[in-house]
Amino acid sequence: MRVDCRPMSTKPSRTLETFPNPRPGRAYTIEFDCPEFTCVCPMTGQPDFATIRISYVPARKCVELKSLKLYLWSYRAEGAFHEDVTNRILDDLVAALKPRQARVVGDFAVRGGIHTVVTANHPDPAKKPRKR
Repeated sequence: MRVDCRPMSTKPSRTLETFPNPRPGRAYTIEFDCPEFTCVCPMTGQPDFATIRISYVPARKCVELKSLKLYLWSYRAEGAFHEDVTNRILDDLVAALKPRQARVVGDFAVRGGIHTVVTANHPDPAKKPRKR
């Protein structure tokens, strides 16, 4: 398989680049640990630090890593609650990739004596499939 190797920007971006899954007939899991995630607390303006863990079972597309890094960097100056940012990352990945399954875990550093871990899943286990 030949891949188009064009230069990418180094500026934070909300664009998630993809490439064709090289093994679409096989269900396999791709996992990323992003230990340098930063956003801003919308209440205090203080930085929040987290490890973002992403795992997904690709269907037709995979996410390109540099675009994922630039996407995560785009949150550095944005105010976001832990619950919201974790779910937005999942929503954006699902929109870009349409994976068979996906999970995003936001493991946030201790603030005020509280350690927060937020887990978002696709498909959402709380939503029951509609009967036809």
